[in-house]
Amino acid sequence: MKHIDCAPSTPGKFKIEKSPYYRLRLHSSLAKLTFWSLVFLGLIYLFFYRSPSSSPHTTSDPSRRSLRSSFYRDANFEKRVRASAKIRSRNGISVLVTGAAGFVGTHVSAALKRRGDGVVGLDNFNHYYDPSLKKARQALLERTGVYIVEGDINDASLLRKLFEIVPFTHVMHLAAQAGVRYAMENPSSYVHSNIAGLVSLLEVCKEANPQPSIVWASSSSVYGLNTKVPFSERDRTDQPASLYAATKKAGEEIAHTYNHIYGLSLTGLRFFTVYGPWGRPDMAYFFFTRDMLKGKSIPIFEGANHGTVARDFTYIDDIVKGCLAALDTAEKSTGSGGKKKGQAQLRVYNLGNTSPVPVSNLVSILERLLKVKAKRLVMKLPRNGDVQFTHANISLAQRELGYKPTTDLQTGLKKFARWYLSYYGSGKKSAQ
Repeated sequence: MKHIDCAPSTPGKFKIEKSPYYRLRLHSSLAKLTFWSLVFLGLIYLFFYRSPSSSPHTTSDPSRRSLRSSFYRDANFEKRVRASAKIRSRNGISVLVTGAAGFVGTHVSAALKRRGDGVVGLDNFNHYYDPSLKKARQALLERTGVYIVEGDINDASLLRKLFEIVPFTHVMHLAAQAGVRYAMENPSSYVHSNIAGLVSLLEVCKEANPQPSIVWASSSSVYGLNTKVPFSERDRTDQPASLYAATKKAGEEIAHTYNHIYGLSLTGLRFFTVYGPWGRPDMAYFFFTRDMLKGKSIPIFEGANHGTVARDFTYIDDIVKGCLAALDTAEKSTGSGGKKKGQAQLRVYNLGNTSPVPVSNLVSILERLLKVKAKRLVMKLPRNGDVQFTHANISLAQRELGYKPTTDLQTGLKKFARWYLSYYGSGKKSAQ
């Protein structure tokens, strides 16, 4: 664990010609937009304000919140935040990265810092998966000069404090409750993080002066039960197959609302099955590797009539390049102090690899890399929110962001396997 290679390559500042103004209308009907907004606000009220959440994200202990509030007023805290946010390049930006100890957040934060931007992270280090992996990512970023504040995006006072200390030009919002299947166990955690958390962040951003430009992680899951491939940004997204997908769809509607009313510049990125070093243990490529090395069987799902299950696997370095390009091409928000002063940018892009690969092929690649034979347990695709295939049309991102993925699955998995064996191979740790 000497470096992040396990670390992403650090792309330079994207200097591409601005594309013509692009604005994606998620619904043509004002009535439909109003209806969905009321539904989402109702969910926020029901799950976030009325119920004590069972989410691992929520800090419900008042004494703990009081201790944290005291910590945030500490002079040393402000000093660390300012030092982390210091811009060291001529045309650098200052970025608040939420979910900075997460998989994508770690790589994006490192790439921003290495090109000279100011970066402050925010993460609540929840227990959705092994928090020691998140702490290891945090230690990695601290060695590069990135400070991660431990806190929740629903903590409006903390968010306001951070904006008081640093006038962030941009927000890279990656904090979210991830995972399709977990939504069946803990649905309220998805509403708490993906809907209420987004609203909490946007409320603070709209009041900031100047308002930051915001790039945030949506998901390819919004395409749900769509059968038209490849998935395009103009395809329908009103048939979610999981609660996770529904909350990401809700996020896109909420982004539209805050853009329309308050003039916030918002760019949503629909990630397609991101993989690579420092990844998430709940992802198939990760737990396949773990279980294959332990000699355990792994589930290989198939669709109806033995249909192939395939994913548009996208390597983390390619995703990072797309994230930085979105930040670099984001126009300024047009509001001030919560009041809109002009039309603002609203964008949505697919970030994928455009080459769907059957999951069975992924396992075959891992067998060669790990030099072990997988014990394949073929079973029907469960009705738990998973879809049979994903395939990204990235022509819009290519045209407007200069996005061009370059890493094939064989190459990307080789880098992941090298990292995995280095990180877990000592026997002192075990992937969970």
